[in-house]
Amino acid sequence: MISKTVEIEIPFHDVDMMEVAWHGHYVRYLEIARCALLDSIDYNYPQMKASGYAWPVIDLHIRYAKPLRFQQVIKVEAKLVEWENRLKVAYTLRDSATGERLTRGHTVQVAVELESGEMQYVSPPVLFERLGVTP
Repeated sequence: MISKTVEIEIPFHDVDMMEVAWHGHYVRYLEIARCALLDSIDYNYPQMKASGYAWPVIDLHIRYAKPLRFQQVIKVEAKLVEWENRLKVAYTLRDSATGERLTRGHTVQVAVELESGEMQYVSPPVLFERLGVTP
């Protein structure tokens, strides 16, 4: 499986008065890791658009196990777990120093042909090419 890990330090502007990251900011951390994953296969959002497809997120799940805190350095791993009919990316957030798992989640994206606006029920050939697999 293809995966990518990024390191992020929780900034002051993401936390509340208890120095805990607001739950909505987690989505940004997932997006940073997902973009790094897509960059690794040379199929990030500009390449998607150039290939004639948009890939909107249609499902998002986050399981908050432990809080992220101001100045904590975390590792966010994004792992591609499905690609035949949709892109499903699983995420694990860990404390960089201890390796302790803090949060898990996943996103699901589907291909939408830009010209027609129609959702594709099978991932387009360009994705398989970028992944180096055959459909």
